[in-house]
Amino acid sequence: MSPDSSTRFEKTTELTADSPTLIEGLPGLGLVASIAVDQITKQLGLEQHGSIVSDDFPSVAAFEEGRVRDAVRVYAGEDPDVMTLQSDVPIPPTAVDSLSRCVLSDVADEFERAVFLAGAPAESQEEIGEVAGVATSDQLETSMTEAGITLADGSGVIGGVTGALLDDCYRNDVPAAVLLVRSNPYIPDPGAARAVIEDALEPLVEFDIDTQELLEQAEEIQQQKQQIAEQLQQYQQQQEPDPRTAGMYQ
Repeated sequence: MSPDSSTRFEKTTELTADSPTLIEGLPGLGLVASIAVDQITKQLGLEQHGSIVSDDFPSVAAFEEGRVRDAVRVYAGEDPDVMTLQSDVPIPPTAVDSLSRCVLSDVADEFERAVFLAGAPAESQEEIGEVAGVATSDQLETSMTEAGITLADGSGVIGGVTGALLDDCYRNDVPAAVLLVRSNPYIPDPGAARAVIEDALEPLVEFDIDTQELLEQAEEIQQQKQQIAEQLQQYQQQQEPDPRTAGMYQ
């Protein structure tokens, strides 16, 4: 159990996958991670493996198709061996560290490696969908290079919950990588989500996802995600600059 008892993983099924890859889909800039992992979970038919609950999360009731569900969920499947981490609400700054510790203490034993997604503001339409990678280990760096993923140039800071998760994985020797995706900084961006699936996640994780509906239903997806985007923007505006919770990539 997590050292922070207010944030804990509640498992509902036993894991059948053999050393899966965890793909993180928590809300961030452009909601790229959230949109991409929604599509992956649906396309692969992953089943809910458990949920993460916390006193630090917003007091809201999430629902889908008329049924209440946990806001922060973990899904898993075995063909291919994949786990996903998803949330219907932005993770507030006060919950970032406790959520990250919970993933490392309660969930990390179940996956072989983690792939995180972080949005970066595109400066032009042409930049949208460009992907660069950062790894915590030589093996993952090699895997990204073999998958055709460009390694990030220079130096930078990854903030928000993705930065906290990546930092904790690095400090605890959990193999992890982050894919930095250029996206529209103002609205949910299904196009950038489609690009990161096709150009990075498919070759890296070795699965095949049909992303056509991300283009066909782009307007509907943007409307569905707009409330989350507005909540996320409010959190970001309230934050003081901090290396763990603010930065170019979130």
